[in-house]
Amino acid sequence: MNDIESGRSRLGTMILDNLSTAVLLFDRDLRLRYINAAGENLLAVSAKTVLGEVAGRLVPCPTDSVEDRLREAFETRQPFTEREVEVKRPDRQSIRVNCTVLPLHARDEPYDLLMEMQQVDRQLRIAREEYLISQHHATQALLRGLAHEIKNPLGGLRGAAQLLERELPNPGLREYTRIIIDEADRLQALLNRMLGPNHLPQRRSLNIHHAIEHVRGLLSAEFPAGPEIIRDYDPSIPNLEADTDRLIQALLNIARNAADAAGQQGHVTLRTRVLRQFTIGSIRHRLVLVIEIEDDGPGIPEELMDRIFFPMVSGRAGGTGLGLAIAQELVNQHQGLIECESRPGCTLFLVYLPLEPTHE
Repeated sequence: MNDIESGRSRLGTMILDNLSTAVLLFDRDLRLRYINAAGENLLAVSAKTVLGEVAGRLVPCPTDSVEDRLREAFETRQPFTEREVEVKRPDRQSIRVNCTVLPLHARDEPYDLLMEMQQVDRQLRIAREEYLISQHHATQALLRGLAHEIKNPLGGLRGAAQLLERELPNPGLREYTRIIIDEADRLQALLNRMLGPNHLPQRRSLNIHHAIEHVRGLLSAEFPAGPEIIRDYDPSIPNLEADTDRLIQALLNIARNAADAAGQQGHVTLRTRVLRQFTIGSIRHRLVLVIEIEDDGPGIPEELMDRIFFPMVSGRAGGTGLGLAIAQELVNQHQGLIECESRPGCTLFLVYLPLEPTHE
C-alpha cells in the first residue's frame, strides 16, 4: 500500500470512529473485521474482545437469524434495511435499532459487508421524556390556577363559619360550624399538598445513599412484616447538590407504593447507577444519577400508565393519587425526571438526577 492509499485508509478510519452511527464491517465468513466507537457504545462491547466474532453472536435478534439475512445480502449483492429491530446486548439490555446492510465491492480489502445501526429507542425515550415534562408543567399550571380560584371562597367560607360560631347562643350548634371550619382546613391542606413546596430547594452536598438508606429505614418501620428490601448500590457515585428532605420525600412516595404492591412475600429493590452522556428531556448531561425502585407486584393497570403522574389518579383503593404527582414535582425541581415501566411481576420506577452542570 503506497502513502496515498495509507493516508486514505487512516482518514476513513478517523471518519468512521467519529460518526454517531454504529458501523460494523464483516468478511465473507460473516466475521467482524471492524467496529467503530459508536458501535462499541451501542452494543456495550470492546473492539478488542469482539473482532473475529460471528455476526449471529455479536448482534443476536430474537425474531430472525442475522447470519441468514447477511448471507443472503452477500450472495445476491442486494442491500436491505430493517426498522426497529430488537437487539439483545451482552449486558442483557434490549435496544431497538434501524439496521442497514450494504454489500461492498472493495478490492484487496477484507471487508465484504457493511452494517449500519442507529438506535431508535433513544429518540423515542427523549420524545417520551419531553412529553412527561411538558405534561407535568401543564398540570402544575392548571393546579395553581385552580388552587387560586378555590382558596379565595374557601377562606371566606371559613371566616363566615368562625363569625357564626361566636354568635350562636346554643353551644350545641357550634359542632356544625366546627365541621365547616375543619373541612375548610382539610381542603386547604389538600391544595397545599397538591401544589408542593412554595420555596426554592435548599441545595447542599448529598451522598444519595444516605438518603436512600433513610428511606429504607422508614419502609422497614412502616412494613415490618415485609416485603424484603434488596440493596444494589454503586459506591462510586459522587455527591450531588440537592435538597435532602425533598429527595427523601420523593423517593419515599415511590418506595411506599412499591412496598404496598409487593406485599409481605414480595421484594423491593433499591438500585443506583451512573449514566454518561445522558439526555433528560432535551438537555444532555455528562453524568446522570439513576435511582431504580423495583417491585415484583402485580404491576400498574395499562389504562393508568399514561396518567400515573396526574394528581388524584390512583390504582389503590383508598389512595389519594398525590404521591407520584408530588414526587415528580420534587424531582423536577432538581432538573430531574421520573419514568415508569410496568408489567405483571415487575414495576420499575427510574429517578434521573443530573450530577453535572448541563452542556449543549
